[in-house]
Amino acid sequence: MTFSRKNAIGARLAVPFLAAFLAGMGSPVLAEMGTAVVPTSTIYPGEEITPSRVEEVEVTNPNLTGDYARKSKEVVGMVAKRTLLPGRTIPVSALREAFAVTRGSAIRLTFTIGNLTISAGGTPLENAGVGDLIRVRNTDSGVTVSGTVMADGTVQVTAR
Repeated sequence: MTFSRKNAIGARLAVPFLAAFLAGMGSPVLAEMGTAVVPTSTIYPGEEITPSRVEEVEVTNPNLTGDYARKSKEVVGMVAKRTLLPGRTIPVSALREAFAVTRGSAIRLTFTIGNLTISAGGTPLENAGVGDLIRVRNTDSGVTVSGTVMADGTVQVTAR
């Protein structure tokens, strides 16, 4: 494709002018993009994300789409589900809450009905976060029961 000399000179002058205008005035497209959170070092699956392992950077790629973390507070305290590479955005789908109970650890089982509360020791048969329904083995009787993980790390046994 060929341009006349007049159009070629106009195009050469317009590009730097447009770049200077967008930089000086601020492009609305660039202004709306905001920040993204990226790891400063490789984070492997199962590792907890700490403030020292991530940083917020300005988004400069207008083609960047998807549900990625935009603020550090969204990811700090979460656990990686897959490997997160330095300098790459962190997809929210690659994170999970830390487990409140871990498989094989000692926990407290509670069962409440009316004013009666029964408490016993137990061992979770799976990892789980707060609010998850899990199976737990009662260490005294060996019976497996189901219950909901509470924020304090106990399991509230459900009646059948």
